[in-house]
Amino acid sequence: MKMIYLDHNATTPVRKEVIEAMNTALSKHFGNPSSFYAIARQARSVLELSRRRVAESIGAEPEEIIFTSGGSESDNMALRGVARALKKKGRHIITSSIEHHAILNTCKDLQKDGYRVSYLPVDSQCRVDPSQVEKNITAETVLISLMCANNETGVIQPHEQIGTIAREHGIMFHTDAVQAVGKIPFDVKDLSVDLVSISGHKIYGPKGVGALYIRRGTPICPTITGGPQENGLRAGTENIPAIVGFAEAAGLAANTLNEQARKTAELRDFLEAEIFKRLDAVSLNGGAVARLPNTTNICFEGVDGESILLHLDLMGICASSGSACSMVSAETSHVLMAMGIDPRTAQGSIRFSLGKDNTKQEIGATLDALAKIVARLRAISSL
Repeated sequence: MKMIYLDHNATTPVRKEVIEAMNTALSKHFGNPSSFYAIARQARSVLELSRRRVAESIGAEPEEIIFTSGGSESDNMALRGVARALKKKGRHIITSSIEHHAILNTCKDLQKDGYRVSYLPVDSQCRVDPSQVEKNITAETVLISLMCANNETGVIQPHEQIGTIAREHGIMFHTDAVQAVGKIPFDVKDLSVDLVSISGHKIYGPKGVGALYIRRGTPICPTITGGPQENGLRAGTENIPAIVGFAEAAGLAANTLNEQARKTAELRDFLEAEIFKRLDAVSLNGGAVARLPNTTNICFEGVDGESILLHLDLMGICASSGSACSMVSAETSHVLMAMGIDPRTAQGSIRFSLGKDNTKQEIGATLDALAKIVARLRAISSL
């Protein structure tokens, strides 16, 4: 049975070119980049070349890129680092109710240390109102952290307007762009953003590596202390093979972005249209505003989403009901709840996130399977 993988927002398969680049780094560049002899200098050269490639993929300068273990660490570094650096100025942070748990749980932890956090609501289309951001700013506000694109619905937030508001008020602005970079155009030169979180395994790179863009001059304290690595902001010997793979993936994603976006958007639109044609009592979450080209989130009324996923899995089809980081919990999606969707309806939600290798034949097979599964489950459902 051939697997059909439709969960690329959770993670992506590693590209062949990335594996080759990592194998070269593993075999030839094993030196510690903080040492001084020849093989160490070679490792340092590879590290800095990778930093430049990642920076170029988002329009940044190499010295503005700090390598991390992934999106969650980048989010933690941004929130904790800025909060600590500016604690004498104020202890108020603004974020939203639909953020990834790497943001939400870090904010909750900061609240234990005396910080006040405003969790902004979203409308029925999963968007934060920029005017609400401005209304919640106080003299104590030191950081605004709002995601670029939601991982569950794919809805793109008005981060350009929010960044402008932050800049006008002299407040640091962080965006979690883990789901956006590599899928939609993203250039820090065009945005009023001070910190950006990105991750390798969302763009066909390895897991366990990511980066935090820190605009030159942004006040921030290290969250991992020790040696002087990463400009003194993130101690620990750099993972050269993973960083090399991340850089290769970032370069390839930037070079193929427009074509890939067009292809996945066409497949995504075909999937949605056919679902609505073949099934009744379905609703599209966040479909009336700009979304990532690869993402759709649909509620199937009268059916439990987990049951749909289990049946799809038995047929070799991989999808999800939301963030991979919350799949171990049976709780209803906090994103859909924030959008005002009825909890029972929300429990029937499925997220399909397409990738570069998906085909129309795979989408057709998924549609055939989905129609049968939903009909079968509705026939026996008590919902």
